[in-house]
Amino acid sequence: MNYSAPWWLPGGNLQTIWAALRAQRFLGPKPVFRRERWASPDNDFVDVDFLEHAGMADAPLLVVFHGLEGSSASHYAEALADVARLRGWDCAVPHFRGCSGEMNHAPRAYHSGDFEEIDWILRRFKAQHRGPVLAVGVSLGGNALMRWAGEMGAAAGAVVSAVAAVCSPLDLAAGGWAIGRGFNRQVYTRMFLRTMVPKALQKLEQHPGLFNRDALLAARDLYTFDNVFTAPVHGFKNTEDYWSRASAKPHLHKVGVPALALNAHNDPFIPAWSLPQAGEVSASVTLWQPQQGGHVGFPSAPFPGHVRAMPEAVANFFAAHL
Repeated sequence: MNYSAPWWLPGGNLQTIWAALRAQRFLGPKPVFRRERWASPDNDFVDVDFLEHAGMADAPLLVVFHGLEGSSASHYAEALADVARLRGWDCAVPHFRGCSGEMNHAPRAYHSGDFEEIDWILRRFKAQHRGPVLAVGVSLGGNALMRWAGEMGAAAGAVVSAVAAVCSPLDLAAGGWAIGRGFNRQVYTRMFLRTMVPKALQKLEQHPGLFNRDALLAARDLYTFDNVFTAPVHGFKNTEDYWSRASAKPHLHKVGVPALALNAHNDPFIPAWSLPQAGEVSASVTLWQPQQGGHVGFPSAPFPGHVRAMPEAVANFFAAHL
């Protein structure tokens, strides 16, 4: 991917924030989604938003796994849906539990390495869709997707034609270190905790005793939040165990389906030194690591900018493997 940021958006933070808040997401009308509720294997539910458009019956289906606290309303989800629509593809955004606007029922939420959740969702898409299935995960969703691809190896090809991870913290410990420092801690961490903590408290009301309420309320960073809530609720011993076992990077050498890992070197969430190198991935994995772009940013001129560069690049990668 050859990407250069507009001169008026220097630096990873500006490229991240402007893309999310001000840049244009779609060329035509705003994407409209139709919601389906799927029953999960553990008697809970997942809400899936399908793009409303008249696609061919055997058109490719682009499945978008969103990032931390994201949804089908996220800027990247709408941009990817718009690119899919213009190509005549179908598009669907499955919501991780608790991210669709309604609290789920089970004593769990979602996490960065939830490849079992990815697996049943993708298999259901494959079972009900006539055309090829393509899956892109953004940030947290991309790590979970790549974790699944590594777990599956060549068998992933029976479910999807290709996968992509965009701005994903494939080394969760490195990403956790980065987001817990300086500007990131003051801005991004606070933004995430503003919604994550109330959701966790709702989960505690559903399931009293699930975790320590006072310890959660004292959390000021994602490390502590994961230590109190995410890790123990999802079967990990602590934050270190969670970040280690959930990271996709150690499994990239096992990926056996065409896969793209796209990360900007100036992503404020992900240190460039932690990005996977060619010797750490299988021959099926393509690494695109432009110098600029921020975290799920990649805004392009003219002012006020648009966020088409990343979705178009991902779609071009997918098209080459159809």
